[in-house]
Amino acid sequence: MNPADPELEVCDIVQVSWLDRWQVYKRLQELEIPCWCAVDQPLRAKVNTAKQAAQLMSVLRQVSAPRDELVEWLECCWQMASR
Repeated sequence: MNPADPELEVCDIVQVSWLDRWQVYKRLQELEIPCWCAVDQPLRAKVNTAKQAAQLMSVLRQVSAPRDELVEWLECCWQMASR
């Protein structure tokens, strides 16, 4: 099996707007999460671990959540880190 061939992998389609999919694709590659995104095709990702699932959720949240929600989440993280 060739892991570079998305047709041979079990993948999930990532529901993301067509405008955001290349940004999400690039970030998933930076996180070393296997993903594929062809022209006029949905973004696909292969998540193998709980850590990758959390990273994927975080990336999707960054492009879909309203700014005020992201600010609130970041402030909560800072408060937890300062304890």
